[in-house]
Amino acid sequence: MGNRSLRNLMPDFGSMDQDWIARARALTPLLAAAAPRIEEERALPADVLDALHAAKMFRMLLPRSLGGAELDLETFFQVICVVAEGDASTAWCMVQNSGCSLAAAYMAPEAARKVFGDPRAVLAWGFATGASCRAVPAPGGWKLSGTWGFGSGNRHSSWLGGHCQLAGEGGETAERTMLFPRSAAAIKDDSWNVIGLRGTGSDTYSVSELFIPAEYAVVARAIGRDHLQAGRVVPDSERREQGTLYRFTATNVYQCGFAAVGLGIARAMLASFIELAKQKTPAGGQLPLRDDHRIQTRIALSEAKLASAGAWLQQILRAMREECAASGKIDFEQRIRLRLAATYAIHAALEVVEASYADAGATAIFQSNPFERRLRDMHAVSQQIQSSASHYESVGQHYLGMKPNLRFI
Repeated sequence: MGNRSLRNLMPDFGSMDQDWIARARALTPLLAAAAPRIEEERALPADVLDALHAAKMFRMLLPRSLGGAELDLETFFQVICVVAEGDASTAWCMVQNSGCSLAAAYMAPEAARKVFGDPRAVLAWGFATGASCRAVPAPGGWKLSGTWGFGSGNRHSSWLGGHCQLAGEGGETAERTMLFPRSAAAIKDDSWNVIGLRGTGSDTYSVSELFIPAEYAVVARAIGRDHLQAGRVVPDSERREQGTLYRFTATNVYQCGFAAVGLGIARAMLASFIELAKQKTPAGGQLPLRDDHRIQTRIALSEAKLASAGAWLQQILRAMREECAASGKIDFEQRIRLRLAATYAIHAALEVVEASYADAGATAIFQSNPFERRLRDMHAVSQQIQSSASHYESVGQHYLGMKPNLRFI
């Protein structure tokens, strides 16, 4: 095998756009070198943002009508895997902001251009922090009040979103996501003090009685909260973009995208450990790491976990795209499979990262080496909702003929 990267052994199942993969690989050295600064500044530095915008990394899932690439999710998944090898926080922001950008498909063209027309435009949003996030009807729109946390990528965004309940509304229209300029929000920029993914700058932000014109109130379906059981179809009455990508939701983007972040971290961690194992003999030991049969076995099993998890996700994303292109919808069984594969991939990546960190010994604890930050980043990924073990329960319930929790499927 020599010096060949193990990542090149992963088979390609999707109809990849190789140019986008090449763009991501070209960025990796810059991101790896900038990773300590990204973590220290808790944001993406100006030079990194310039490079990302030049490569159009925040426009991968935007409609072509807005100058976006409208990539398929197979290619998007692979791009994120590569970017995460360079820096996890950068990849995380790209996933979060890309998921938000699907909202453009549900907006009137003139409103969508206002939000996304600038080549450096980025939309970010976070989780509502309580039941107080509400919008009250007002002439021509809504008055919005609320607080949202985990606003990943907000520090380089131009617009923010706030998920909220509509006062006096009911049924499936009771929730909307209100979009507003970042300058209109109060940002609590000292709220993101965390163990890993520090560079995402996932701040808490709030607004009070902010007027939102009706055209910037995006239907909840746009962010993935359709919660549909098998066989039930709700018309996308507000979806204006007809491309296959926009029959997916932001939830689908987060599922495969955050799994890709985990797999990218683990791939980089494993590659660093392999290089270390070629050189290091543990203190007090007699065998170099490379000659230890336990190390050899763990490297092989780690590769099997990463390659199989990544290939399975690509296979599912391809099947979903092909099915959706043919029938106009995504089968519920495919959604179940994506939920399972994405959760499994994050857990597999965590196992690889922890094993590589442990096998690296005391070398791994120094900030000058590439292990401890990746361990912290991976643990931050594994604590996020997309990796929750409760998803296994939901999938198991479905296979047992029970009604699963649909919130993240």
